[in-house]
Amino acid sequence: MTRLSVFNSPLLLGFDHFERVIDRVSKNQAEGYPPYNIEQVGDTALRITLAVAGFAESDLSVTVEDNQLVIRGRRQAEDNDKIYLHRGIAARQFQRSFVLAEGIEITRAALENGLLHVDLERPLPEPKVRHIPIGKTPSTGLAPTIDVSPRAPR
Repeated sequence: MTRLSVFNSPLLLGFDHFERVIDRVSKNQAEGYPPYNIEQVGDTALRITLAVAGFAESDLSVTVEDNQLVIRGRRQAEDNDKIYLHRGIAARQFQRSFVLAEGIEITRAALENGLLHVDLERPLPEPKVRHIPIGKTPSTGLAPTIDVSPRAPR
């Protein structure tokens, strides 16, 4: 099945970047592991929390790649001599991505009680006010003239 793109219109030239971002977001929504929360913790601050039970700090990596926050988890090899009667704690590797808006900065990442917290900040832009001076139209230095020719007698 072919997918029809909204951005194929000749009136939307240069918007292919948005299409790639939408594709990345839709692919990430299909993944369900690990579960996560996104909360607003201030006027300009957000926190992403992932449930990463069983992962150590050395098993996790947090990177920013092309305005995309990428969190990866890879557990070290376990003892294969354990015999599980039930194994409900996921131990598989994962990659979870979040598309970041322009200007978002990652301020910290911390592992606490099996939860990985990633704090993000969007600094408020400083208002830029430019004063535009109002000047006179450039002139040649000559006063405007009116051409008055004597009328010819009738």
